Amino acid sequence: MAYELKINLIDDEAKLPYRANEGDAGLDLFSVEEKIIKAGESELIRTGIQIELPKGTEAQIRPRSGLALKHSITVLNSPGTIDEGYRGELKIILINHGKEDFKIEKHMRIAQMIIAPVLQVNLVQAEDLSSSNRGEGGFGSSGK
Repeated sequence: MAYELKINLIDDEAKLPYRANEGDAGLDLFSVEEKIIKAGESELIRTGIQIELPKGTEAQIRPRSGLALKHSITVLNSPGTIDEGYRGELKIILINHGKEDFKIEKHMRIAQMIIAPVLQVNLVQAEDLSSSNRGEGGFGSSGK
């Protein structure tokens, strides 16, 4: 079943998100501006779009693997979450983990957006939790 994702282009330079290949999970997001991200620093990059998500979903903003591998550019708060009710412009926080400044160009694919279901849960305060095989083991407790 296909859901409808409404997209409003609010900038003359904006482009619709793009799925590079049929069946891809991610929709590429484009920059509407040129900006330099200095080595070791982050910048907020405009996409020029607003979205209306289907009920019961979120948008996850993730890095593009090519930018990460070739230029050490990634999404700082990865994955970034866009809530169902948000109607503002999508802006992407990119960080440059590289040793050289990186230029974001207009219409450059800067991140990918995944639409995912969100479970709504009822919160129940509890005195005890059920036991499990893992228990409180974390941070490497399962070995290498």
